[in-house]
Amino acid sequence: MTNVSELRHRAGDALLIAGGFLGSGRQHSRQMTRLLQPWINAWTFSHMRLLRPVEPVPAADQPRPLPRGHRPLDEVRYRFDGADLGLADLHRRTETTAFVVLHGGAVVHEAYPGRFAGPTRPSLLFSLTKSMLSMLVGIAVGEGAIGDVRDPVVKYRPDLRGTAYDGPTVLDLLNMSSGAGDLEDWTDPDATIIRFKDAIDGDGSLRDVVTSVERNTTPGTAFNYSSIDAQVLGWVLESATNTTLPQYAARRLWSRLGAERDGYFWLTRSRPRTAIGAGSFNATPLDIARLGLLMARGGAVDGDQIVPGEWVEQCRTSTLSHLAVGALGPSGYPHYGYSRLWWTLDGPRNPFTGLGIYGQYLYVDPDADVVIVKTSAWPTPDDADRDRETITALRTVADRLAADAMIAH
Repeated sequence: MTNVSELRHRAGDALLIAGGFLGSGRQHSRQMTRLLQPWINAWTFSHMRLLRPVEPVPAADQPRPLPRGHRPLDEVRYRFDGADLGLADLHRRTETTAFVVLHGGAVVHEAYPGRFAGPTRPSLLFSLTKSMLSMLVGIAVGEGAIGDVRDPVVKYRPDLRGTAYDGPTVLDLLNMSSGAGDLEDWTDPDATIIRFKDAIDGDGSLRDVVTSVERNTTPGTAFNYSSIDAQVLGWVLESATNTTLPQYAARRLWSRLGAERDGYFWLTRSRPRTAIGAGSFNATPLDIARLGLLMARGGAVDGDQIVPGEWVEQCRTSTLSHLAVGALGPSGYPHYGYSRLWWTLDGPRNPFTGLGIYGQYLYVDPDADVVIVKTSAWPTPDDADRDRETITALRTVADRLAADAMIAH
């Protein structure tokens, strides 16, 4: 029987890539693969408050219950690599821990195949946190706390003058196009991202890591997935709003969203502790679905415009050629594009998704009025086949619900 002490130790290894990237397709060591077996991941990802210092994001004083409906989605079949598969196959083959589907604003399908999952159990979102950060930045822009996304980063963080972040704009950070840093490589012990992880764990300074990053391309011209970019963006938001990321999320998003349960960010071990905006938010599947519903409904809930509608539209697609579907290069799978910390997809309805390593998804198809949450415990951080299969299945579910709605009307 594995005890809590051993799980804490193994969780430290899991956090090597917390806040990192799903999509590079890079191979990780066999030792890491053996260590991070799905059941250990499932426990770790659902018990982060036992393993790290955290700052809560309290539930709404008056939660907005999600209405309930039903669709026979267990009958949905999707085609993948020549096989005819159903949702039970998806959950087994891609280590699903929780799966929630909203259609028309109602929960129409809910499953918790994970060992430690349930409707009240928070889960670590990893880099799906970045998509929530995008929503918070959109709120700050709408409120005027951030004047313009084309403002330079150093307007809000003058302490970064003279660094690689002196030149990029807020929009460059949102689009992972700062030109700062190189390809994230969690297998290279000398990589900047490993020093970033070590600083989160209390070995060194996050600011020292950020200021050591070098400029590699002209800002705004090339996509390069960067958790450090997202961390800097979180600092920009904190400086612009004069509050911490968890506090701003609680006041301006979580409470207005009608969240039923507390969420939380985990923090650096070293003091002063700071939230990791690049990938440390934890929430229940149903509250994650509420984030997706907000994006599916143009940023509004019950007539309350929380995220500006124009911001939501700009997250669905990009007019920049280097962010188009298939154009992201080595730090993106070919079926994705990118816009404002969301992964875009082609197709007639332009769905988009938040992603986190180990198989975390918040799939949003506004035209079909569909939101799908899938949390997972993959044995490895990145998996091109599991990702491709998941997107295929989620598209199929959305297509089925859209078709059913057309028949009903």
